[in-house]
Amino acid sequence: MKVSDFVIDFLVKEKVSHIFEVCGGALAHLLDSLYGRKDITTVSVHHEQAAAMAAEGYARIRGDVGVAMATSGPGATNMITGIASCYFDSIPAVFITGQVNTYEFKFGKPVRQIGFQETDIVKIVRPIVKDAILARDPLKMRYYLEKAFFLARYGRPGPVLLDIPLNVQRADIRPKTLISFNPGQKQPRVSPHLIKNIAERICSCERPVILVGGGVVLSKAGKELNKLVSLTGMPVVSSLLGLDAAMSNKSAFAGMIGTYGNRYANLAVANSDLLLCLGTRLDTRQTGTHPETFARRAIKIHVDIDKYELNNKLKVDFPVRADIKVFLQALNKYLNHCDLNKTRGWRAQIQRYKERFPSHNIASGEVIHPNYFIHQLSSHLAKHAVVCTDIGQNQIWSAQSLELKAGGRFLTQGGMGTMGSALPLAIGASFAKGCKPVVAIAGDGGFQLNIQELQTIVHHRLPVKIILLNNSCYGMVRQFQEQYF
Repeated sequence: MKVSDFVIDFLVKEKVSHIFEVCGGALAHLLDSLYGRKDITTVSVHHEQAAAMAAEGYARIRGDVGVAMATSGPGATNMITGIASCYFDSIPAVFITGQVNTYEFKFGKPVRQIGFQETDIVKIVRPIVKDAILARDPLKMRYYLEKAFFLARYGRPGPVLLDIPLNVQRADIRPKTLISFNPGQKQPRVSPHLIKNIAERICSCERPVILVGGGVVLSKAGKELNKLVSLTGMPVVSSLLGLDAAMSNKSAFAGMIGTYGNRYANLAVANSDLLLCLGTRLDTRQTGTHPETFARRAIKIHVDIDKYELNNKLKVDFPVRADIKVFLQALNKYLNHCDLNKTRGWRAQIQRYKERFPSHNIASGEVIHPNYFIHQLSSHLAKHAVVCTDIGQNQIWSAQSLELKAGGRFLTQGGMGTMGSALPLAIGASFAKGCKPVVAIAGDGGFQLNIQELQTIVHHRLPVKIILLNNSCYGMVRQFQEQYF
């Protein structure tokens, strides 16, 4: 069997249904192995950045690994922005790049390049991936692939790059003789005593708040979160990437916090006496530049799978390294005795905050306020609608005022914040949803950065509904300049 055939067979066994790519010479054998297959679909987009971001959108919806491919040199480097987004937002993805033949490598020679389009993409992307693997040995291809998929999923998810030279792609192998990868790692365990202590604190407080981050989505802990809310009556606020998980319980949802958040959500956090932070890194946009003033009177509990995020920017009372789903399953067992009446007055206070400081203004005259428009759009969305936003004011207005129905999803980039991401995210999401409708919201600036992907939407007849908010400028940058200069 040819290595390239083995690679595609492996992807199918891992339940990868779509691969996003732009063709190139260094991918020739992999593309040939994809040709004519009915068990996996090749989606040819029109820029490698879009391929990477489509894989990101696909992974976010599927809750599993997305895959994108690009040729060597410029193809590989064009994917870097999308790779970085997956790294910062913890999206499981495997990026496969073609590479020149190993006998064309410059190795340690003091020259810049030997093979045409030879580029050491492995070294270039190391700071923005969980691992970057140069697949030089055909006999280790199973090992490379198993390692890539394990790392993409394990612990805090993220991207892995696999660089496969042309002569390795075309090499003959006997699959039964290939060595496997043995991870030998287990998820962290949490002390039952610590869980019980946290449960007692939650049940004894009067103004508790749950802060939901993207880790709740990645851990697929929505059911456990809703049970926590039903057991305790705790209001829920969210980070940008935790919105769709937080919105799943409409009666408890109290908005998005932070610099660009809802004022009533920030008031809820500021006046809380206990803050349970789930799967959020508590970045500066959430806590402000003086984190010591963030929820200053609250007992702070921070749960995250990444130990380096705990007590990083904000010192907390209970740092807990754990998978969110596992943590909540354990915590909920200790909460049956919580008195829901204890927080009734607090929930009423938050409702008064929401009524006093609404995020969507009433339309007046010919001018429609963007927040009002987004709020009205919510009532027209299907039950399981997927909304993808670009970066800029359109993202903030959507995050502040969108109301998703049960099962709805909100896809947007957090850490990288790439203008031009809405269309590729929507393409990946639409394929992941079985070509069901997806809404893409973008500004006139960001929309043009991947406008070529309109052709991908047309070619595949994808039901992507595009809402363009045209203010004839880069609105967020303009707002910043007007305020500071």
